[in-house]
Amino acid sequence: MTTHQEPLSSVLETIGETPLVRVHDSPDEVPVYAKLESFNPGASIKDRIGKYMLERMLERGDMGEGGTVVEPTAGNTGIGLAVAAKQLGLNAVFVVPERFSVEKQQLMRALGAEVVNTPSEDGMGFAIDRAHEIADELDDAVVPQQFSNPLNAEAHYATTGPEIGDALDGKVGAVVAGCGTAGTLMGMARYFREKHPGTHVVAVEPAGSAYREFLGEDVDHEEYKTEGIGTHDVSRNELFDPELVDDIHAVPDREVHEEMGRLAAEEGQLVASSAAANAIAAKRVARGIRDGEIDAPYEAVATVFPDSSERYLSKGVYRSFEEWEG
Repeated sequence: MTTHQEPLSSVLETIGETPLVRVHDSPDEVPVYAKLESFNPGASIKDRIGKYMLERMLERGDMGEGGTVVEPTAGNTGIGLAVAAKQLGLNAVFVVPERFSVEKQQLMRALGAEVVNTPSEDGMGFAIDRAHEIADELDDAVVPQQFSNPLNAEAHYATTGPEIGDALDGKVGAVVAGCGTAGTLMGMARYFREKHPGTHVVAVEPAGSAYREFLGEDVDHEEYKTEGIGTHDVSRNELFDPELVDDIHAVPDREVHEEMGRLAAEEGQLVASSAAANAIAAKRVARGIRDGEIDAPYEAVATVFPDSSERYLSKGVYRSFEEWEG
């Protein structure tokens, strides 16, 4: 866990070094550990890429101080980029489909960013196209494009992976993470595969999402309530490398909803739907290792809890499944 014993000069210095905590519902023989990313200043894992991507882009001269970042985002990336942008002397504009969390959009605006909404029915693909249109209309504006920018995965290769490895003395048998952009899983997978080629890597998506098409499966595209992960158009998910993935677990919304409640009531974990999906899949993998169904070099499974349920209370995440708004 982060321990800051001296005054810091910027909120950017508080990003990363989040706690790694045991998921108690996992097998004793093969424990699951989760990174609690709500401990970041913007309260999500996307703070990592916000800082890393903008710092690297400024270093490379992709934009100058006073330039504008334009990004299509479901919310948390916008918050992470907004936290970093203001501290780095940049402006920020975010294109957000209307259906996504109102709390996230309010926070982006509070951090000094402009939010442009697009119709929910047009999906994230339309938001991506609209972001590029806006950037073309502005001087010194860039679209970091978390869905295709290698810096996204590189941020997790450089920070999230090593932090988990250090905490577990390098003995990580499997890594499990939900895929929206897939940057988190790809960065961690590359890091741990370099440490041990036999590391078992599992992607997580909601049932109804299309990531399994990367492995040649036929998928019935359906709407889902789990937020922040999944895709309906794999052509947009350029970071995902199926060669790095052993399996993809699709988790139904109803199981996710139940696990969100269980994590809160039994483990004191106020985490959102993507974290619950990760927990379900990570526990499946842990049981598979325990039972000899999955080969893994070590008996520990690592995952991430990307953000807090507080960001989704207006959507009824702790009410009945029927009342939960996707």
